[in-house]
Amino acid sequence: MSPQTLRIVMNGVTGRMGYRQHLVRSILAIRDAGGVDLGDGRRVQVEPVLVGRNEDKLAAIAKEHQVNEWTTDLTKALASSPDIYFDAQVTSQRYTAIKQAIAAGIHVYTEKPTAETLDEGIELSRLARDAGVQVGVVHDKLYLPGLVKLKRLVDSGFFGEILSVRGEFGYWVFEGDWQQAQRPSWNYRAEDGGGIVVDMFCHWSYVLENILGRVTGVTAKAVTHIPERADEQGRTYKATADDAAYAIFELEGGVIAQVNSSWAVRVFRDELVEFQVDGTHGSAVAGLRNCVTQHRANTPKPVWNPDLPVTEPFRDQWSAVPDNADLDNGFKAQWEQFIKSVLGEGDHPYDLLAGARGIQLAELGLRSSAEGRRLEVPEIAL
Repeated sequence: MSPQTLRIVMNGVTGRMGYRQHLVRSILAIRDAGGVDLGDGRRVQVEPVLVGRNEDKLAAIAKEHQVNEWTTDLTKALASSPDIYFDAQVTSQRYTAIKQAIAAGIHVYTEKPTAETLDEGIELSRLARDAGVQVGVVHDKLYLPGLVKLKRLVDSGFFGEILSVRGEFGYWVFEGDWQQAQRPSWNYRAEDGGGIVVDMFCHWSYVLENILGRVTGVTAKAVTHIPERADEQGRTYKATADDAAYAIFELEGGVIAQVNSSWAVRVFRDELVEFQVDGTHGSAVAGLRNCVTQHRANTPKPVWNPDLPVTEPFRDQWSAVPDNADLDNGFKAQWEQFIKSVLGEGDHPYDLLAGARGIQLAELGLRSSAEGRRLEVPEIAL
């Protein structure tokens, strides 16, 4: 049977995430594998239409990957009757483009934050609902092996009563003077939509909500540890956005989550992000790929004695959680799920309202930091 083909307008594919994770490792990987298997003998093929601001970069990407359609004109691309619009632009450009796609009756899949403000995020969700289009927001970390295993432990009741969560995320991003930075300079300018709170609290919102419970309160401190950096041309600029944030998230059910996010920290852990969940019956530490546990029956009894060296091999006292499944690239897995939803296989679970909750948590986190106080996180609805 010849596969049906979905044309996907992909805006922002010259950026790091848009190119590497969404175009190359997801859509092109799906295309080159013959499309998405719908499980009933049918397959649906995908064909990207590349959109961006840099004509030379678009042409080079299209040539390298045998993509036939590309343009710098979003209006033209949306007028060509695509099936899906995908957005991986800088945040400041996203609201207007998504609104345009919804008005054209096109299904929308987008990176986050979905907009610059909560009001805009809620408006997009209302517009999509009224237009009857399928929408999805990238929740990539939920599809990563480490967090898939952590969710399995929660669902199995492994922890007993969950007490607390501790998360550590980050790495040292070079300042750009004597060694090139790993992240674009706009990330460190608030006027361009930068900042680690805006970037990462959207992630922590959906990770906590979908694995452990909705965030009901936040206390945060956002700081700029490195006040001056050098941009892609080697020019010095003032870093006006926060590069680290230290937060306490209160979850429904009384669970307390402490999450540190920093682009000014050197890594001394197994992965760039790790979450430790402690419960009355057991604990687990999950990263992007791995997850280890310690049940209460296997918990040693450490004794504090500052006069003697520590001899216990603490890391060796934990057990690895097996994959028990073929866990694909998380970005690709969610793309396949969204494509199936476009074809009528249920609504995508992570919609624009979920994206709005991420914006809300970021806004409240910044406000908490500015005002030096705890803030409630109210439920939002259309």
